[in-house]
Amino acid sequence: MRIYAIGDIHGRDDLLIRLHELIRKDARARPEASLVAVYLGDYVDRGTGSFEVIDLLLNEPLAGFANVHLKGNHEDMMLRFLDGPASLGWLLNGGVATLASYGVAAGGPMIYLADLDALRRELLAAMPADHLRFLLGLEMMHIAGDYAFVHAGVRPRVALAAQQPADLMWIRDKFLRSGEDFGKVVVHGHTIADEPEMTANRIGIDTGAFASDRLTCLVLEGSERRFLRT
Repeated sequence: MRIYAIGDIHGRDDLLIRLHELIRKDARARPEASLVAVYLGDYVDRGTGSFEVIDLLLNEPLAGFANVHLKGNHEDMMLRFLDGPASLGWLLNGGVATLASYGVAAGGPMIYLADLDALRRELLAAMPADHLRFLLGLEMMHIAGDYAFVHAGVRPRVALAAQQPADLMWIRDKFLRSGEDFGKVVVHGHTIADEPEMTANRIGIDTGAFASDRLTCLVLEGSERRFLRT
């Protein structure tokens, strides 16, 4: 098995297209393995192409791969907005860009005076049914071999099977500072670094694609670890 783990995309469909081509090229050069793509979440917000990212994952998936899509904190915020009551929290954390990608205008300083429930209804009306099913069907964790894949991290001193969704999507300092053996090496995004971070217990691959133009993919096969990046 060869696993390609893709970090936080944040509406950069242009980078995802480029990374997919790098992954396909890499897979063609090493055709002997079974192939898995694990997306670590945060498909939406901040970049201009949230609609396009989800559409690409649904309609142009990596052929010949088993595709795993995890849930990030930004999908969590988006779904809470859709479920209502709508609040400003998501919009002020990149959600305005996602609304715009679905053709719902909400930008500018007047966002504080916007009818949030009207925006929620507009987004629901504009969103294709398969996009909503995609968001509702996202997984919290994927385990393969020596690795556990999550969006943000895990809570120390809690078994992997007992981890809470809020921690898997949102945790930061307590996880990042822990030297604990989590039972698996945890592959995660959520926390931006200039370069991928590798320690004994975790590998972080969020390289801030929305601002840096660097979307990172971790390639795992046997004991080998390497990176592809835009």
